[in-house]
Parts: sequence; structure tokens; C-alpha cells
Amino acid sequence: MNAVVSLGCKLTGALNWIGGFLPQLGLRFLLAYEFWDSGITKLHGENWFSQIQDSFPFPFNLVPPDISWFIATWTELLGAIALVVGLGTRFASFAMIILDLVAWASVHADNGYNVCSNGYKLPLMYLLMFLPLLFSGPGRLSLDHLVVKWVTRR
Repeated sequence: MNAVVSLGCKLTGALNWIGGFLPQLGLRFLLAYEFWDSGITKLHGENWFSQIQDSFPFPFNLVPPDISWFIATWTELLGAIALVVGLGTRFASFAMIILDLVAWASVHADNGYNVCSNGYKLPLMYLLMFLPLLFSGPGRLSLDHLVVKWVTRR
């Protein structure tokens, strides 16, 4: 019986150690890929925000479409880079959550839940994936973690 308990403790310890970096790394990379792809599409595409500006929630509906397009594009691109390296992860997550909520309200909300009808399923999934990064941080495999270690040693 002691051998089973000991093995269980070792397994739990290993899973806890891996859990300190692998789930966060996976979330960061997946979200970075999705938002980088969207940012690149915006960077090389036509600005269609003027067609939906009236759907933006206040105060975003007051911002001119060209400025909104610029902010959305660069939030996605710079946020994706920040997520990959794990630098400013909580700030990037917060900024991208705001972007996600605006997209949800202005583009996806009226289309139901289904992804195939451009519904809100993906924005909901992105929001839920950003929450652990916002509240718990990027994990041990990140520049944020190294910065904190460096600052606390001084």
C-alpha cells in the first residue's frame, strides 16, 4: 500500500511540476497563432470596420474606423508576440480580452452560438482561454517569470 501511495505522490508531483508551465505555454501559443493570423489578415486587408462601426459598444463606436482598425491590427500582432515570449502576458491578455469582447458584441453576438454562422462560440472560447493567463500569469516558461525572479533576487 505504501508503494502505491508513494507512486501516487510522485506522479502528482510530476504533474504539478509540468502544470507550472505546459498548460500556460499551450494557451499562449494557440492564442498567439489565432490572433497573429487575424492581425496579418487585417494588416494586408481592407478596412471593413466602417461597415460595423454602429455595432461597436460605447465608447468604441466613437473612435473613427481607421483608428479602430489600426488599434485592432496592432493589438493582435503585438499581443501575439507578447504571448509567444511571455512578456507582459497579463497586460496583453487584458488588451486582447477587450478586443475579443468588442468583436463579440459587434460581429458575433447576433449570429447565435455556432461557428459556422459566425456566431460567438470562438470569442467565448478565446475569452475563457485568456482568463488563466490574466489571473495566473504565463507560467514558468516565460520572460515574465524570469523578470520576476530577477527582480525579487535584488
